[in-house]
Amino acid sequence: MHAPPLVEWTPYEAGASLGWAGSQGGTIARDEELAGQLRLTYELDDSRAFHAVTCAVSGWLLHHRFFDNAEAASEAYDAMKPALEELRTRLREGGPGSPEEARRGGPLLAAFLARFP
Repeated sequence: MHAPPLVEWTPYEAGASLGWAGSQGGTIARDEELAGQLRLTYELDDSRAFHAVTCAVSGWLLHHRFFDNAEAASEAYDAMKPALEELRTRLREGGPGSPEEARRGGPLLAAFLARFP
């Protein structure tokens, strides 16, 4: 039995997004992707104690979380990585291919959102 090949999180667009304004109005400080299917972004704006973590599962989910300090946001960012990796293994790449597939994915997405509100 062979182990699946390891896929690493890599800087999104080779790091070109760092320092730019993010979708939530902060400055992008961390931005990574996994296999072109997952993306995790951390934005901050210290002038207003604003920290946002956004995750995306291609074709399935776009979710924003907000924090008032860098430590909590960084911990959340790191905690979400393995959960997103697990979610990725259970969902069809690129989004649902049928209404039935979308219905099967619903509880998986709901569980993720309940864990990371």
